[in-house]
Amino acid sequence: MIAAVAPVFALILLGFGLRRLGFPGDDFWPHCERLVYYLLFPALLVTRLAVVPLQAEPLADLALGMRYHFHVFSAAEGVPFLGFASGEYQMRKLRGLSNLLSEPDCYFEQDIEQGNFHWSVGLEDVHMNIEARLTALIGEAGKKLHTGRSRNDQVATDLRLYLREQINAACAELRRLQRGLLDLAEREADTLMPGFTHLQVAMPVTFGHHMLAWFENLQRDRQRLVDCLKRVNVMPLGAAALAGTSFPIDRHYTAELLGFDCPAENSLDAVSDRDFVIEFCSCAALILTHLSRFSEELILWASAQFDFIDLPDRFCTGSSIMPQKKNPDVPELVRGKSGRVIGHLVGLLTLMKAQPLAYNKDNQEDKEPLFDTVDTLLACLRAFADMLPATRVNNDNMRRAAASGYSTATDLADYLVRKGLAFRDAHEIVGNAVRLGIESKRDLSEMSLSELQSLSPLIESDVFDVLTLEGSVSARNHYGGTAPDQVRAAIIRARRSLA
Repeated sequence: MIAAVAPVFALILLGFGLRRLGFPGDDFWPHCERLVYYLLFPALLVTRLAVVPLQAEPLADLALGMRYHFHVFSAAEGVPFLGFASGEYQMRKLRGLSNLLSEPDCYFEQDIEQGNFHWSVGLEDVHMNIEARLTALIGEAGKKLHTGRSRNDQVATDLRLYLREQINAACAELRRLQRGLLDLAEREADTLMPGFTHLQVAMPVTFGHHMLAWFENLQRDRQRLVDCLKRVNVMPLGAAALAGTSFPIDRHYTAELLGFDCPAENSLDAVSDRDFVIEFCSCAALILTHLSRFSEELILWASAQFDFIDLPDRFCTGSSIMPQKKNPDVPELVRGKSGRVIGHLVGLLTLMKAQPLAYNKDNQEDKEPLFDTVDTLLACLRAFADMLPATRVNNDNMRRAAASGYSTATDLADYLVRKGLAFRDAHEIVGNAVRLGIESKRDLSEMSLSELQSLSPLIESDVFDVLTLEGSVSARNHYGGTAPDQVRAAIIRARRSLA
């Protein structure tokens, strides 16, 4: 192939160089070009191709390529060739094509965005409208746009290209939110707060540890998106309507040019399934579910009953009638929008569940839920990524809450077990200690040593080291634990995972 076409391009470059040097004169070149195009080029091609072994597909590719190059050359020089239109028309078409390639937005995107594009119902759909506009700009070549393609594989390809871009954008916002959580966790690594089960005070934890729990939720969410991208980044183009095309195409090369990992293996499957859209919406629904859970905690923590945090003013509004209120608008909106995205997922599953192969018109209904899911997801992630780093923590209120509800009772039970007592017996003794505390309205740490020893002779003076909040969290000094040292170590590992 190289041996066949290399002399052609060498001759073109030679002529171009001589013309730039002004040799042998402008009057010479029109006659020379006619001689080259009508005699020397065909003769050179015939002689070179006669000695080059060619297979059917490369030969077809070469023929199409040479027709294209001759088409462009003849148009540029005003020479009619192989039945194409006049040189003047070709020149106009070439200029239109050149402008379209160099300024792709000038004819379509801007016109569409500004509402200046004339949509014709008579042209059936967006594809025919675009093709008609292109044909008006560059002539007959515009009608070849649809060659070897179907609306089916084109839409599926465009949808995957769009989704690939949006997944990358969502991953970037997730990383930004995760970094904000790590900054907040690092700042509040020593801050004590109550850990809840059933919304009841259970054990003391650190605020940094709690933020890292949110981080892990989002880490899995991001991993799911990255994994989803592997199945999204498969190219349907070339599948045509469902069976492929008879034209000599190279789908692997096209996939490489478009940045796909590979072309779809089966043309029928490539155009008919929207499982990649459903999978993305499933990932988005899980992300919004996590953000909804975070929102629920933020709303509770920002209430007067908890007063654990103070949300930035720009993410809240006041009441329309009660001037003292500060409503947590963004968390509430995110909590509400999670239902919206979950609904889109259910809608898409319902859309797909009864479709036979191959493409069905039902699938035009996949766009609205997908586009809205993307917009909603990105907006919620941006809001959280901006809000959380600016959130102020009320340390004293958190500590006071952690000290209530006998949150160190488990530590007392663990203390007795380490003294050799069976856990079930230790559980009963601690229950009696809590009952005494409720009756006397005192925390376990406020009881005297003699009172505690009356419950169990195993209790000694060192018990008070484990009944403090600091002692409780510091005792959980293991991988994944709430101890401040473990929180800081986890933050280092987390930052490394985001690098």
